[in-house]
Amino acid sequence: MQDPVLALRSPTNPAVQLIIPPRGMENPQPHFGIDVGDPAAVDAAHTELTRRGLRVVYLLTNEAWGVRRFFVEDPSGTVVNVLAHLP
Repeated sequence: MQDPVLALRSPTNPAVQLIIPPRGMENPQPHFGIDVGDPAAVDAAHTELTRRGLRVVYLLTNEAWGVRRFFVEDPSGTVVNVLAHLP
């Protein structure tokens, strides 16, 4: 990933990642993120979650630092960052 985000990935299991944004970058602050694999899966998740009436709190976006994502709030108030790395 590109600045300003620090991304650490396990050399033996690339699915294990730790992504650290700079202070103040995330608004609202997600509780956790889930990488759904590819940008088309992000779009499918967005379509399904909005169909179910969940509140999107960060619009579907291609970030300059290399991911497609949106944030959704579940019924308990947990904010989830749904993302995939761009090719």
